[in-house]
Amino acid sequence: MPAAGPTRVAAELDLERVICRLADLEEYGSRGFTVGGGDWPLRGFVVRCGNEVRGYVNHCPHAGHPLDLRPHRFLTPDRALILCSSHGALFEKDAGRCLAGPCAGTQLRAVPLEVIGDFVLIAADADLTALTAELR
Repeated sequence: MPAAGPTRVAAELDLERVICRLADLEEYGSRGFTVGGGDWPLRGFVVRCGNEVRGYVNHCPHAGHPLDLRPHRFLTPDRALILCSSHGALFEKDAGRCLAGPCAGTQLRAVPLEVIGDFVLIAADADLTALTAELR
């Protein structure tokens, strides 16, 4: 039986669900993505959280706009918290809960993920329609 190297893993992935490689998160600690088409694709982002990766819908619970003003820049300079670049709200990376700012106590909407090999993907059972419903 052949070894399950990077080429074999890549050949078995559902490319529609691939967000990025784990290595893509090294430069900024986060990465934005768009999955799906039409008028309401899922726009989200992923963050490193220790050895894990978390995903969230890129939508400020306070103002309803994207959290990043510059591509892939979702974190504070020390990479400890998620930052809304527009009004400075701070969110936990591991749970998406707002700790400070005008939306304190609210939470970012989580995007279910899975990691296969070196790839971060939207989970196979994720409901993209439900994740974007509040944005419509």
